[in-house]
Amino acid sequence: MPGPYRRPLRAALFRRRQKPAQQGKQDNNKDKQGQPGSGNKHTAPYPPLEEYRLTAELKLNLEQLQNIFAKCSDVVRRDFYLGQAVKVALFYIDGLADKKLIEDTLVRTLQQAPAELARSLAERTRDLTAVMEMVMPMTDVAVVDNMGSLVKHVLNGDTVLILNGFNKGLALSTRAWEHRAVEEPITESVVRGPRESFIESLRTNTSLIRRRLKTPSLKMETVCLGRYTMTNIVITYIEDLADPAVVREVRRRLERIQIDGVLESAYIEELIEDNPDSPFPQIDHTERPDKVAAALLEGRVGILIDGTPFALIVPTVFVQFLQASEDYYERYYLSSFLRLARFVALNIALLLPAVYVAVTTFHQEMLPTNLLVKVASQREGIPFPALVEALLLELTFELLREAGVRLPRPVGQAVSIVGALVIGEAAVSASLVSPAMVIVVAMTGISSFATPSYSMAITLRLLRFIMLILAGTLGFYGIMLGLLAILVHLNTLRSFGVPYLAPVAPWNFSDFKDVLVRVPRWAMNSRPSQIGYRDPVRQGAGLKPTPPASSNPAPERGES
Repeated sequence: MPGPYRRPLRAALFRRRQKPAQQGKQDNNKDKQGQPGSGNKHTAPYPPLEEYRLTAELKLNLEQLQNIFAKCSDVVRRDFYLGQAVKVALFYIDGLADKKLIEDTLVRTLQQAPAELARSLAERTRDLTAVMEMVMPMTDVAVVDNMGSLVKHVLNGDTVLILNGFNKGLALSTRAWEHRAVEEPITESVVRGPRESFIESLRTNTSLIRRRLKTPSLKMETVCLGRYTMTNIVITYIEDLADPAVVREVRRRLERIQIDGVLESAYIEELIEDNPDSPFPQIDHTERPDKVAAALLEGRVGILIDGTPFALIVPTVFVQFLQASEDYYERYYLSSFLRLARFVALNIALLLPAVYVAVTTFHQEMLPTNLLVKVASQREGIPFPALVEALLLELTFELLREAGVRLPRPVGQAVSIVGALVIGEAAVSASLVSPAMVIVVAMTGISSFATPSYSMAITLRLLRFIMLILAGTLGFYGIMLGLLAILVHLNTLRSFGVPYLAPVAPWNFSDFKDVLVRVPRWAMNSRPSQIGYRDPVRQGAGLKPTPPASSNPAPERGES
């Protein structure tokens, strides 16, 4: 065994560095510089496990593994003999590996190995390749030669075999942890369309995409992030359609992340978006495999994270958050009408309370006389100005909505509905708010629910309060200033280099077929020019269906 590895691994791994008191401040600064996310490489207090090579002495390898997995009651060790000649030890984690497969298939097969093979392994005349080729019952087998790779395989649910007399081990794929079944999407339900959603299992999610895109051009690259979670992340794209620069940028942004753990897709989303200070979402997330497949067919890139049912889609544009999967499964005129309704709902959710406050406070002359008298009579006796009245109702509505989400589903729905009715009626009866303001806030809440993207709906809810304050202080001038600031900000946003307002800014008429309305399927011949420019033609021309020619009528019933 080489000199640097003679020392016990436990002492090398878990030895605490003694820091002099007078150097405490300097060491703290060094530790801060080495923290994940600071831009500097994290300096661990011990050498990485990859530096510790496996040895030919099984006893020493077992001591090292026992030190690493000390106080880990779920790690199982099993010792036996291969063909009654070579001592073998296996490690796996109970709950992550298929215990029945290991005990009934793997161990039994190795114990019954041919005597000739066992003898040749004991005499060192054969290598591990013979075990893999002759008696190994698994198909996914990897050879590991260092402690880091071996431990990583064990933590991922694989079973590791170590043979006496060999300085390498075998990692066998026996992953079989519990996970929920593929169910109907919860946040993106549709009337017509696929009813499958992603789950928390990464390989199940990749298979759902592979089932829809049966082409070798569909690539899936794996990146591991998180010092403690070691979360697997898959970058998926169609090689013939995706922009290579975008794929490289996605890979670069993921590889620069140094973090303790990745538990959900939001961890990645906040660390790779272009402008983290913007309230607008620049990365789309979805739990629908069909939506990811459709995005890949346009030339986009998908990011799948192990442990979460949500996938990320990049690049993203603003109009993408107002499009639903059902738009492409219904007739085009119905989808176009619903999409126009969503744009109207977006403006209502953002501006209706602000417009009402501005009109009733500064610009009463814009209302017809009869309506102005009606509004003035309702506001008679209200102790608060219109701005305070709107803010109180909006805050109450947000609290009711949050309470309905956090409570159990049957109770939450009752609390949100009954609470809104009771509080609204009581507030009007007590002359604290006017009935017109209750109607305005209710219409605003309903319109915010019409936005398909939850992240965009949250953005509208936040901006609505800013627009309310501007309207209550400056009237329509404040509203116009707020809208101008939003438009300027949107025009400066990019999502992995793609303008956020495309195809409106920059203007591209050919891409406008899927913005405000959706043209018929037979007219959507090209992909978005900013994204799918490598292969702009997605379907052939002349696909519009036509009735049969009158000169060749359809055969009557009974004719052959």
